Amino acid sequence: MKATGLLCALSAMATAGIFTSPPSNSEPFFSNYQLLLTDRYDFHTWAWAVSHCIPAADDCAHIQAVPMPVAKAFEYAGDAHLAEGRYTLAVDLPDGLRCGNVYYGPVIPTHDVYSWDAASLQGTLTSSFEVGCNGTPGGVLSYPFTLTRL
Repeated sequence: MKATGLLCALSAMATAGIFTSPPSNSEPFFSNYQLLLTDRYDFHTWAWAVSHCIPAADDCAHIQAVPMPVAKAFEYAGDAHLAEGRYTLAVDLPDGLRCGNVYYGPVIPTHDVYSWDAASLQGTLTSSFEVGCNGTPGGVLSYPFTLTRL
């Protein structure tokens, strides 16, 4: 390939965004992560598969959450949006609050909002529910979490 042809190819790739950096100073977010959520009353650990949203956007990551073990837990998915260096993901879970025996007790649906720093991958889960365990009033619980790249 002649030098002018090489320069034209490099110019076209640069124009297409091949050599541009990600929108933040952190590593690209698209990968697999372990969600470390130690304070929530649950026996599951979670794996997050993070991919591009459809349609793809610089401020959006699609999250597919898989419980481990899969026993008595539901997968969830949603789009996390990036604003001012923080991602936010909101999901509704049929089993977000566990009551009584963690393995066999009743479960309560929750609306969960995950918010985390794009660089440090540290965040907070805010979980709200209309009715609590044993018919107690609804409420909101917050838990710190960390995402660790697998």
